[in-house]
Amino acid sequence: MTKRILIALAHPDDESFGLGALIARYVNEGAEIYYICATDGAAGTVSPEHMNGHTSIAALREAELDAASAILGFKHVYKFNYPDSGMMGSETSQQPDSFWSVYNARPDEVIRRVVEVIREVRPQVVVTFNKYGAYGHPDHIAIQRATTEAFTLAGDASYDTGQPPYAPQKLYYNNIPKNSIRTSIWLLRMRGQDPRRIGRNKDIDVVAILENTEPTHTRVDIRDWYDIWDQASACHPSQGGGGGFRVFPKWTRRFLAPYQGFTRVYPQPQYDKVDEYDMFDNVRVDEPLTQKV
Repeated sequence: MTKRILIALAHPDDESFGLGALIARYVNEGAEIYYICATDGAAGTVSPEHMNGHTSIAALREAELDAASAILGFKHVYKFNYPDSGMMGSETSQQPDSFWSVYNARPDEVIRRVVEVIREVRPQVVVTFNKYGAYGHPDHIAIQRATTEAFTLAGDASYDTGQPPYAPQKLYYNNIPKNSIRTSIWLLRMRGQDPRRIGRNKDIDVVAILENTEPTHTRVDIRDWYDIWDQASACHPSQGGGGGFRVFPKWTRRFLAPYQGFTRVYPQPQYDKVDEYDMFDNVRVDEPLTQKV
């Protein structure tokens, strides 16, 4: 039977910047990887030179996603195409049709769409953001909450979508190691930058990211997949092509960050420590589940 992973994130580029190496590794091992991209990315800041004849930011970012997806080897990409909300408290996040507003007004709508994808794909493993949405982005938080609810409901026969119920076996939240965040804060301060106000629009708080980290239970070796990670990230030039950590030489990055860490939400670990090095550890690939989680 085929190994299957469903990744549910928010924007065109989240798949590459955050999980490019992990995706490349599991695709190389023969797994099918499916991606839910919740928004159109249209609230992202884009310099005019990147438009290249595209009629809208949404069209540009969809084209970038398609290029990255071809490199990463997704089996299928589900584009929900909700309007991008922008950062928390921004004018765009308060628009009634933004993804953040839709989720808060009609959470069942979004949750149902994720359940439908889970029941169609039948993944053993589901991956999404942590509770803080990586860096507090409202769209990240919305898809995290919807995916967490959908993970349970997908296996509940009383939740009717016209599809057979299906219960995935594992749910993971992506996380960033605390030591990496602490190092970033130290480097920013050494450069005279405020770690609470970084990024193109000075709206990312690295200290808050550290304060909202969650335990790491799973470490996946990704050191052999940096080349594909960089190629996929480079498909998003309008968003900087990855930036950040990629300023370091590749050999340094492989040495400093050979693993990608995850919080295992289900099945819940007995202790908050690393206890596995493969998302498919203890997964029954040949046995689809239909009972409640």
